[in-house]
Amino acid sequence: MKKLTLEILAKMAGVGVATVDRVLNERGGVSPETARKVLEAARKANLRRVLPEAYQRPWQIELLLSGNNAFFFKKLARDFSEVADAVGYQRVCLHRTLIPESQPERLARHLIDCIESRDGIIVFAHDYGPVRDALALCQARGVPVVTIATDLPDAGRLCHVGIDQYQAGRTAGLLMSRATPQAGEAIVVSGRFDYRAHRQRVAGFRDALQQRAPQLRLREVLAGQDQRQTIRKLLDQSLGRAGHIVGLYNTGLGNTEISDVLMQHQLSGRCTYITHELYSVTRRLLQQDILSFTLDQNAAQHAQLAIGILLRHLDTGWQPDVYEAGKVAFNLITAENLA
Repeated sequence: MKKLTLEILAKMAGVGVATVDRVLNERGGVSPETARKVLEAARKANLRRVLPEAYQRPWQIELLLSGNNAFFFKKLARDFSEVADAVGYQRVCLHRTLIPESQPERLARHLIDCIESRDGIIVFAHDYGPVRDALALCQARGVPVVTIATDLPDAGRLCHVGIDQYQAGRTAGLLMSRATPQAGEAIVVSGRFDYRAHRQRVAGFRDALQQRAPQLRLREVLAGQDQRQTIRKLLDQSLGRAGHIVGLYNTGLGNTEISDVLMQHQLSGRCTYITHELYSVTRRLLQQDILSFTLDQNAAQHAQLAIGILLRHLDTGWQPDVYEAGKVAFNLITAENLA
């Protein structure tokens, strides 16, 4: 193709020559609307070459994640972007919005706003009335919703993608019972009690400890509320009371603060310490033999399953099993299998 032809097509489409080249040679990096303009211009000009297949509108997917600063959500956002890029801009257009977990009304309004402009929604949300009402409206208007990480059992959703949080808690309890043969007490540091995932983790841990660890007594569950200074204060107060602490399970964030307090009370490396997610802090604590185990939620599999399930449903009408289709296998990480 002559350079002049590229210039003519670029002028007809109202874009640059490089953009025309990317579209005609399918190199990517061009928005669907721009690609459509270039192909229409090429056909009008009777360009004598095989053109890319006729453009079809990509599915418009809204991704709603927590706006807090937790590692899991940062990793999840990156993994969703990578999966969408691999699928291709001609098949899916991913729109990402971050909303603080403390603003369920804002999340509900955004869900309703998405009904007219999105083909499907992937959302991390907690069980609040306005959110349930918004999801019910999405369902009534035919917009499929996939929940991720924490489920909303009474809400209208196509499928849930995530680990079994109760099973994760039970696994932590089993690990605690096997790694801590001596008699003593264990402490749980919990995230917000109004969050279903944390309640399930605590319940699973408590049940497993009662059934498998007669030598261990659960002293208390500290309501850290995902506030780092609250976690530090409550744990310091608990460890300052008389007793023999041999284990600690953290269901959420605050591992830096927890490890600091354990060190202050000379328990660092001397009690079984279990938490969630593999990131820079937990990796360092594992390497230093301060942290015994971490249960990683496998963010990449969340992204792969959520987008895959939603696209299959939109393409074919397939109805997934609410839990089985989106079940994610969490990873057990120790100091010996760090990647």
